[in-house]
Amino acid sequence: MDAEGQESFREFVAGRSLALLKTAVLLSGGDKHAAEDLLQNALAKVAGRWHRIHEPEAYVRQVLYRQQIGQWRLKGGRREVSVAEPPDTGALGDGAAAAELRLVMRAALARLTARQRAVLVLRYFEDLPEAEVARVLDCPIGTVRSTSHRALARLRALAPELASLGPAETERRPSHDYSPVKVRP
Repeated sequence: MDAEGQESFREFVAGRSLALLKTAVLLSGGDKHAAEDLLQNALAKVAGRWHRIHEPEAYVRQVLYRQQIGQWRLKGGRREVSVAEPPDTGALGDGAAAAELRLVMRAALARLTARQRAVLVLRYFEDLPEAEVARVLDCPIGTVRSTSHRALARLRALAPELASLGPAETERRPSHDYSPVKVRP
């Protein structure tokens, strides 16, 4: 990589690594150390191709998603995180409820498969349409829909307390049908 490319890459990393790290944390199920490793490996892969990349952030995100799914495939399984009973919420102060919900969400996400996490992150954190998620993950749209459905159902089963997160009581149907339906608890 020439000097101009190195400077461009450094600027990109300095400007976008926090946002990319947030995505990596979600993909790794809340494990910040694994997320840092995931992002570092993705950036190392991107650095070698930097002069050929036209949309660097999209490219890095795609490398993150595919690398996370690839790691899961190599491990041959998934990690399960055991947690004790949640603490008594009556004794918690301001902001503690939000922190507790984040912990519950992280624990629930950690119990999903890498593909399920990737689909949920792309659909609901990155707010990408199903067709774009399918393109990024290199799978059919039907796989995105079924994986999203199963992952949301699993999240609801793993952490029923997440139902109290927000006022939204409707969920969109697939992109071709926008009529709202009631979400079942």
